Amino acid sequence: MGSLNLKNVCKSFGSVEVLKDISLEVEDGEFVIFIGPSGCGKSTLLRIIAGLEDATAGEVEIGGKRVNDLPPSDRGISMVFQSYALYPHLTVRNNLSLGLKQAKQPADYIKERVKFATDMLGLEDYLDRRPAELSGGQRQRVAIGRSIVRKPELFLFDEPLSNLDAALRVNTRLEIARLHRELEASMVYVTHDQTEAMTLADKIVVLRDGRVEQIGAPMELYNNPDNLFVAGFLGSPSMNFFDATLLGATDAKTAGIRPENITLADTGVLSGEISHLEQLGADTNVYIRIEDSNLITVRLMGQHKYTIGSTVSLSFNDDDVYLFSEDGQRIRS
Repeated sequence: MGSLNLKNVCKSFGSVEVLKDISLEVEDGEFVIFIGPSGCGKSTLLRIIAGLEDATAGEVEIGGKRVNDLPPSDRGISMVFQSYALYPHLTVRNNLSLGLKQAKQPADYIKERVKFATDMLGLEDYLDRRPAELSGGQRQRVAIGRSIVRKPELFLFDEPLSNLDAALRVNTRLEIARLHRELEASMVYVTHDQTEAMTLADKIVVLRDGRVEQIGAPMELYNNPDNLFVAGFLGSPSMNFFDATLLGATDAKTAGIRPENITLADTGVLSGEISHLEQLGADTNVYIRIEDSNLITVRLMGQHKYTIGSTVSLSFNDDDVYLFSEDGQRIRS
């Protein structure tokens, strides 16, 4: 069982509260991603789960067992780090097998587990190479393979793709998704990249300033954010925000609408001047300065030609507008 249960977890460094009463559950076989801006506490929370940091208060349960007082090696977890953390003097084969050798596992079992990982990750041709002879993507696959051979109850990933270039990030992301499907393993993954969160997770935990802002499936959070922070954090380009009084909404402070839900027309709800264009080939981002000096992003499918400095009107459906109160909470109709 690879379930995880966090109950009222708090963490302080001196007088600084880094994590504030975190409670959440990861079901057996679930892929959960912690996401949030730098300094929100997501990596600290992962380290507490791993046993690399002690919680100031609260309970950590893995597979239904309290593990607060257990060392990392006894928690049934395996962690993949951003830095790969491979032994430079060892070959890929020995990097993969070292943990099992230290655990005094039988040689036949070690050989079987190493073969399982190398076959799954396509590392057969690199077994006799050292990390310095590998690309960044290959090193990360070795780091993931080292976790696979241990057959943990819970996989932990700490921003594993941050050191890879854009193309490798996509390829490795697809590999991790495939591994999750094939292994049917529980995974907890930390990232600041919303694309990784939206495409990989069964469930996203959005953190800010050491607190959980919202938990839910990717499309649930995207379509039904609880507050201004979650609405603005998920989505690229991000949600547009402007004064709600421009729409005649007197009971709200802020109105929001996603760029893909706006069209440009001869007449519309709002109007403004085009200040910038981004031609991306498959789509076009148009940046428009409206009455209150807010910059509104409009995402149009395909290629469009507009003149910078020209005035355009913005049209959208009322159902696509989000309203938020003075304190940033969502106002639901």
